[in-house]
Amino acid sequence: MIQIILNGKPHNIKEKTNIISLLETLSLSEKKVAVEINEEVVPRDNYVKKILSSKDRVEIVHFIGGG
Repeated sequence: MIQIILNGKPHNIKEKTNIISLLETLSLSEKKVAVEINEEVVPRDNYVKKILSSKDRVEIVHFIGGG
């Protein structure tokens, strides 16, 4: 296990976890969020390729529809 900082709080994940796997464990749809790692927005096309590392600072922003 490694520890990342997820939305400002420590969070443990398995080693070699990519963004897609993280979103799945959080029950979030990749189509309804934006992900930033260490203050850089990650393009959705890179969610499978980007492997999280210990101490990464991950921010997940949810899109909410409304009128």
